[in-house]
Amino acid sequence: MADTLHTPATELHDIMLDMGRRARIASTALAKAGSEARTRSLEAMAHALSEAIPAILIANQEDLKGGKAKGLSAAMMDRLALSPERIEGVANALRAVAAMDDPVGSEIARWTVPSGLDIARVRTPLGVIGIIYEARPNVTADAAALCVRSGNAAILRAGSESLHSAIAIAKALRSGLASAGLPEDAVQLVQTKDRAAVGEMLSGLEGSIDVIVPRGGKSLVKRVQDEARVPVIGHLEGLCHIYVDAAATPQKAIDIVVNAKMRRTGICGAAETLLIDETIAAALLPAIAAALIDAGCKLRGDKQAMELAPEIELATESDWRTEYLDSIISVKIVNGIEGALAHIAEYGTGHTECIITEDGAQAERFLSEVDAGIVMHNASTQFADGGEFGMGAEIGIATGRIHARGPVGAEQLTIFKYVVRGTGQTRP
Repeated sequence: MADTLHTPATELHDIMLDMGRRARIASTALAKAGSEARTRSLEAMAHALSEAIPAILIANQEDLKGGKAKGLSAAMMDRLALSPERIEGVANALRAVAAMDDPVGSEIARWTVPSGLDIARVRTPLGVIGIIYEARPNVTADAAALCVRSGNAAILRAGSESLHSAIAIAKALRSGLASAGLPEDAVQLVQTKDRAAVGEMLSGLEGSIDVIVPRGGKSLVKRVQDEARVPVIGHLEGLCHIYVDAAATPQKAIDIVVNAKMRRTGICGAAETLLIDETIAAALLPAIAAALIDAGCKLRGDKQAMELAPEIELATESDWRTEYLDSIISVKIVNGIEGALAHIAEYGTGHTECIITEDGAQAERFLSEVDAGIVMHNASTQFADGGEFGMGAEIGIATGRIHARGPVGAEQLTIFKYVVRGTGQTRP
């Protein structure tokens, strides 16, 4: 893994190209290694991470000093901080990925055509995945593990705030790969804070990178989507809605809305807009508003909502388009499911949308008609997470319409090929 931490910018281009070439070679070896070898390597990576806890904690102290000097918020400092327990938790997450079914080589479908040809659609690795992320040091291990599980090599670019921690974690992961007999270069970390390294990755490194996955704030994702010359798996915003239908159970609605908004306000699955059927708004909105306020949430709503709950401030057009990632929610009274569907169609970002109702037909219509990566019925949007979906872990939530959509786990980091078996057929 190239040490670019103090490398002059004039040398960065060549270093990045070399990383790409080595990743391509490693990806071929990793794909050929087989499921058992990849499983052993993940277990070895987890063991190496546990063994490296003292070194990782020392590196993390450097990042915490830098974060304090930069004046990072308490929430950001908490994301950045590692402890023996947190690192062991990351190692256990790697063990969970090791226990997952290996997607590579699995048959998606198989059929026989009139000519007698036997045709199978089989999962294969994407190749080399570039992952650009911010702040959380654990993403280094999570992303690397998912790539290895799916037979892909990874080129990782961590945020500057967590770079020392990421370097220490990557060193441990690479030693685990080597001890299991697989190439260290299957996991490489860009060791520089120079933003030019991001540009190099977005260029595709002369064909070495097959896909880019951004994980971070809006500005990072936008830059990646705007500048990448290779396919991108990711999402720009998670503007998630909850629609409370006329047939909703009141207490269930209150519990789900409060959890969806307030459990963790800074994640992309947090609810940002509450839509309520006008026929039940007078009876239910005051109780929902009170519960949200008691939990520390501020509310901004339309005039109808303000009349029903005086604590609500007047919303502006921008509120319907805002991913707050904070203890704020916008509230709109709508004309039944038609109004909810229309609002989501106009303002939704394709991430996660939810309906609360006991009317099965209304629920099925919502789930069928809403265009989003995740659609939910009677469940908190905070469940919009690959781990909660039983996928072991995820790199992020994809909102695009090509390749992956929804939580991006190991299976979503594969593509497929067609395997055709014949018995001597020739085409007339």
